[in-house]
Amino acid sequence: MIFMKKNAAGTTLVVGMILLACVFGSSAEGALKGGTAKVDITPPIGAWLSGYGSRNKPSEGILDPLYAKALVLDDGQNKIAIVSADLLWVPLEMTNEIRRHAQEKIGIPQENVMICGTHTHFAPKIDRIAKTWPDAAVAEIDESYVQILKKKIFDSIMLAERDIKEVKLGVGKGEMTEIVYNRRTKKPDGTVAMTFNLPPASPDLAFGPIDPELCVLRVDDSDGALVAAVVNYACHPVSGDPMRDKFFYISADYPGYTARVIKQAEGGNCIFLLGTAGNMNPVRLNRTHPRMQTGKALGGAALRHIQFTQPCSDVKISALKRPVSLPIKKDLPPERKISIGKDAETQETEIQVLRIGDVYILGLPGEVLVEIGLEIKAKAGIENLFVVSLANDAVGYVCPRGAYKEGGYEPGAGTNLAPGAGEIVTERALELVERLKQGT
Repeated sequence: MIFMKKNAAGTTLVVGMILLACVFGSSAEGALKGGTAKVDITPPIGAWLSGYGSRNKPSEGILDPLYAKALVLDDGQNKIAIVSADLLWVPLEMTNEIRRHAQEKIGIPQENVMICGTHTHFAPKIDRIAKTWPDAAVAEIDESYVQILKKKIFDSIMLAERDIKEVKLGVGKGEMTEIVYNRRTKKPDGTVAMTFNLPPASPDLAFGPIDPELCVLRVDDSDGALVAAVVNYACHPVSGDPMRDKFFYISADYPGYTARVIKQAEGGNCIFLLGTAGNMNPVRLNRTHPRMQTGKALGGAALRHIQFTQPCSDVKISALKRPVSLPIKKDLPPERKISIGKDAETQETEIQVLRIGDVYILGLPGEVLVEIGLEIKAKAGIENLFVVSLANDAVGYVCPRGAYKEGGYEPGAGTNLAPGAGEIVTERALELVERLKQGT
């Protein structure tokens, strides 16, 4: 049950928690097994960073290490792997190369492997996926690091599979409203003012929706010790302040601090899966240590819900993925089509869904606006649905049709996708979830 109240301004605050019983289905082959691992993927100082086109020089230091963290689950019939990597994103070409290794070397089917970027904007540049900042082209890619990175991400899966043992799962949900806001604030004429930093209250600006839902999947060993916590939340990892002196430092941003809080309190790995955070920014009231502030708040909330999950070991797992073609804008300049081909008329990508008992983890490509995630949750009819963006691929911002009329960064310079792409993603995602729900 969840207990809520409203403050004087009418904002809903969560003051209780959701306690979910064992909701998983039965596995015919016996007890569930799982394993986890993390591998350091921190690049050397001097690597060019990705996430802001205004960076005009290489990195100058390391605030905290970057990791690839993997969770492998095996019900005796099927095996899945979930990877969370402290990167801006992972392009589909890289994802598929790692998937092939996972299938060939450790027997995990390619469609059962999900690889997600945490979307930290303080990670190394690893590809030429184009955005329109004019000085982004000066950023260099260390190809030797990219080759090592792919091996290390695969290593995280392999090591997790080697660590496999009997486990139990529990799921918890709550809400976290105070650390995030919708940066696409609307003016009286219906157009959007991009407020990348939280603006002061104004009658001339109306804030759009957020998705405050915090979903946590707890994985315990047979003694009840935490093996891994899968944390799903929608907030852009841009807690670092571009105006301060750490703009050129490598960092996992707030997901790294979230993981640190959970690790210190409970042990185990934190597998952070970004929700539909395309237009969700952190509040950043603490201008000195915003990464730490946001990460501690989210980590503390996740710990709270981890405490009250009801573990279960009889779990059946399955997975599906399907290709998706998305329309692109007409007359894109050549530099915008580097990653999709100069003659391309569509962006080819994929959607994936993993089922772990009655928990569904839906993987969407790109930086998905929150309105799409909220619509999918409302229509899917699933109690425990983790909606994940930047899963397996990066295709720019995925926006609902109305965003193109409102203007702003995401449907403009932030994407090659044309109006209608968001609706296709929503429709295909709901179809895939239904197929897995029906077992087809």
